[in-house]
Amino acid sequence: MKPNPAIRTVLFDLDGTIIDTNQLIIDSFMNAMTDIPLTRETIIPHMGTTLQNQLRVFSGLEDVRELEQAYRKYNLAHHDSMVKPFPHVQEVVKALHASGIRLGIVTTKIRPTTMKVLEMFDLSRYMEAIVTVTDVNNPKPHAEPVLMALEKMGADPASALMVGDSPADIQSAQHAGVRAAAVAWSLKGEAALSGYGPDYMLHDMRDLYELTGTERREA
Repeated sequence: MKPNPAIRTVLFDLDGTIIDTNQLIIDSFMNAMTDIPLTRETIIPHMGTTLQNQLRVFSGLEDVRELEQAYRKYNLAHHDSMVKPFPHVQEVVKALHASGIRLGIVTTKIRPTTMKVLEMFDLSRYMEAIVTVTDVNNPKPHAEPVLMALEKMGADPASALMVGDSPADIQSAQHAGVRAAAVAWSLKGEAALSGYGPDYMLHDMRDLYELTGTERREA
């Protein structure tokens, strides 16, 4: 992976990218939709889009308010015991920030649960902008969330990188004129994400040291 010192801003997706919420999300869907034969294999391809979109796809219903309520009730009850950062996330975020790389979050989570998990793992203080699905009219894969984060930061798209685990992350970056890095630890798999043409593939969070031309620092 060639270093690219021109990258001065890194935006992160949350679920499945820097925070491992994968099993919690799958369990929350299955608990909310007991009358529908869901499997991991049917859920995973849709992860990364909005919750409402996923519930509509899985249920065939337009009004998914009851399903959303059931999902969120289970998710909140089991959240703290089931989520954790992916390996080296806290180390890398702290080191990039210390090296002058500007950081932000762009997620399809709602703001309360976004802030909850960022604060649980002491990550919120490093983020100059946090854009959630609550803040936008057009969520990922639209360009709006990425562009909103950059606008809040006063950052140039040409020097920015969006890191994510889903096609929606890659497409949002591409639509915003921002470089995209996919994470190989995505449940969707490296091969599937490669098909969307990300600029980079991260196999370890520490790949961002080389990619941004920053020095690795001990946490």
